[in-house]
Amino acid sequence: MDRDAAIERHRGALMSFVRLVGGGTGTSRVLEPDGVTASVVPAVPGRSMVNSVAYRDASSLEAAMDDLAAAYEDAGVRAWTVWVPEGDRDVTAMLEAAGHRLDATPTAMMAELDRVALADEDGLDWGVGARADDMGRINDLAYGWVEGTFVRAMERFGRLEALRLYEARVGGEPVCVLGAYDNDDDCEVYFVATLPDHRGRGLARRLVSRALSDARERGLAFSSLQATAMGYPIYERLGYEPICTLEMWERRK
Repeated sequence: MDRDAAIERHRGALMSFVRLVGGGTGTSRVLEPDGVTASVVPAVPGRSMVNSVAYRDASSLEAAMDDLAAAYEDAGVRAWTVWVPEGDRDVTAMLEAAGHRLDATPTAMMAELDRVALADEDGLDWGVGARADDMGRINDLAYGWVEGTFVRAMERFGRLEALRLYEARVGGEPVCVLGAYDNDDDCEVYFVATLPDHRGRGLARRLVSRALSDARERGLAFSSLQATAMGYPIYERLGYEPICTLEMWERRK
C-alpha cells in the first residue's frame, strides 16, 4: 500500500477511534458533521485525548469549526484536540489562528497481519474480558494521569461487541492492558498500557501479539494504531510500519 493510501486509511481509523471514545459513557456523544467526527466527553472535561476530532479534508473541518467549538463549550469541556496528519499545513495554520497549540506528535502505524512477527507467548498469563475500571486505572498510572480519570470515559467499554479488552496478569493481578477494536478489515489497537513497575518484561509486546493473532484468525487483514515514543519500538518489532506523524492540536480553556 502506498503512503497516500495508507494515510487515507488511517484517517478512517482515527474517525473510528473518536466514535469509540464518544460512546464510552452515558453522557458522552459523537458529532458527525459532513466529513468530520468528534467525541464530546463531559465526564473528562480537561483531557483532550478523549475530546478529539478527526476529519477527511480541510474544507470539511473548516466548515465545522465554529459548531465544534460551541459544542465543547456548551458541554463544559476545557480541552479538545484535532488529529492532523503531517502535511496538512492549511489545517495547522487554521487551527493555530483559532487558538489551538501543538500538544503531541504520536506516529500513525499500520501492519499487514499476514506479515506480523508474532511474539513468543510462553509464560504469559493473559485473558480477554478485562474490566473497564482496570483499563482506566492502568492507563492513568502508565501515562501519569490522576488515578480515576480515564475510567470515567470508559464505563461502557466492556459492553461494546466490537471491542475486546485484553489483560496480562502477574500474580493474578492485571498489570498490562489493551483494547482491540474491529473496524471492517482493520484491528485497531488502543489503550496499550503497562504499570510502571512491570515494564521491561515484554508484556505489552506479547499481549499485542496475542490480540493480532486472534484478529488474523477472525479474518482481518490490517492493524492500525497511534504510537507514542515509548511504544514505537514495541510495535516496530512486531512488524508495524510508520505511515506519518500525527500532530495533536489542542485548544485549552
